[in-house]
Amino acid sequence: MNDKLTNSLSKQILTPANLITITRIFASPVLFILILAADEQNGASWKAFTLGLVFGVSDAFDGQIARATGSVTKFGAFLDPLADKVVVLGCMLSLLSIGRFHWLPVLIIFAREAGISLYRFWLIRKRVVIPASELAKWKTFAQGTTLLVAVMPPFRDTDWLVISMLWIAVAMTLITGWQYIRTGNRAFQNPNP
Repeated sequence: MNDKLTNSLSKQILTPANLITITRIFASPVLFILILAADEQNGASWKAFTLGLVFGVSDAFDGQIARATGSVTKFGAFLDPLADKVVVLGCMLSLLSIGRFHWLPVLIIFAREAGISLYRFWLIRKRVVIPASELAKWKTFAQGTTLLVAVMPPFRDTDWLVISMLWIAVAMTLITGWQYIRTGNRAFQNPNP
C-alpha cells in the first residue's frame, strides 16, 4: 500500500515540468546574490540578466512540457505561480535593498501577491478554483521584463525607463488582483451544481 502511495505521489510531484519549476525555486537565491553583488552597477550584470532570462524561458516552457507529456498536476498548478512569486519578489527586494527600486511599488506588488495568494488558498479550501486570466499571465510577463531590463547593463543608468516599466507592472498587478477577487467572489456565491 505504501509503495503505491509513494509511486502515486512521485508521479504527481516528480514530473519533468515540476522538476524544472522546483529547480527554478531552489536556484533563485543565486539570482538574488548576483543582483546584490552588482550593487555598484545598480544591480545590473550580464550574469544576473542571463540567469533571469533562463528562469523566464523555463517558466514559459514548464507548462508546455506538462501538457505535451500529459503530466499536468494540481501540485504543478500550485508550484508554478509560487515559483513566479519567489523569483519576482526576491528580485524586487534585492533591487530595493540596493536602491534601484523605490519601496512603494515593491510594497504594492508584495501586498497584492501575498493577499491574492491567501485569497486563493481560502477559495481552494472552499473548493473554488480560479484559473489565471490571460491578463494575469501578461502581468507576470510585465513584472519579469521589468526585472530583466533593471539588471541589464545597458539600462543600468536609465532609471526613467525602469521606473515607468515598474509602475506599469504595478497597475497590471492591481487590475489582475481586482479581477481575481471579483471572479472568485462570483464563483463562491454561485457554485456550479
